[in-house]
Amino acid sequence: MNKEGNIRIAIQKSGRLSEDSIALFKECGIKLEMGKGRLKSESSNFQAEFLFLRDDDIPGYVEDGVADLGIVGENVLVESEKDVIVSKKLGFSKCRLSIAIPREDPFEGPADLDGKSIATSYPKILGQYLSENNIEAQIHEISGSVEIAPSIGLADAVCDIVSSGSTLLSNGLKEVQKIFKSEAVLIANNNLSDHKKALLDKILFRINAVQKAQDNKYILLNAPNDKLDEIITIISGMKSPTVLPLAIEGWSSVHSVLEEREFWEKIEALRNAGAEGILVVPIEKMIL
Repeated sequence: MNKEGNIRIAIQKSGRLSEDSIALFKECGIKLEMGKGRLKSESSNFQAEFLFLRDDDIPGYVEDGVADLGIVGENVLVESEKDVIVSKKLGFSKCRLSIAIPREDPFEGPADLDGKSIATSYPKILGQYLSENNIEAQIHEISGSVEIAPSIGLADAVCDIVSSGSTLLSNGLKEVQKIFKSEAVLIANNNLSDHKKALLDKILFRINAVQKAQDNKYILLNAPNDKLDEIITIISGMKSPTVLPLAIEGWSSVHSVLEEREFWEKIEALRNAGAEGILVVPIEKMIL
């Protein structure tokens, strides 16, 4: 078990998930030293130590208490069936687990998989999907190069992680059934000490501030005073917009925050309401 003091965090040692995880901690103001072949790093400004591991090993390390926290794909976590706590969905490294078949084969629905053989590195997730849909299919568990299985006669279909789908296309396959959506998650050991729970709370606070900033934009605009009520209704903000008088009589400066998902609709509404000089600024951190 990890001793009291630093909280020990396991992240993937290489790849996109590793890059995104490191970027997240840097945005949270937690410094960590990186180096080629380095398997461990201690933060210089936070009570944290980082372990760089294979993603498949991370859930087990966290369950056993060798690491207190870990960042891993949901697909890897669910397949591992390890007893850990999902502390936070992180919103990056999104992908899906899908079934694909040779491009020339017909497919009308999941029932077409009945009696087929499917190659995958995720037999538990696939098995659950087949069971829930009453599909009798044979699962071939293989690790790596799953897409080649149909072309060498090992299986009729594959079940693998898909991001863009380009790998499937290059191997003569087509995606026919999505069975699981995945993103990076922050997981925690079930038996953290009070000290490490407090450190986890600090990390979650910072992550929430970073994520909230990414989902919002700071907006400044000039508004005619006779249109202020309408404009304030459009951009109500976290509580209410800040309104300041301009040097030009009859005009005010309005400051507020807009959510990314409704940004363009509200910009159009603001222009139609008479707003001018609209300035949009990215937010680095957002504390609520």
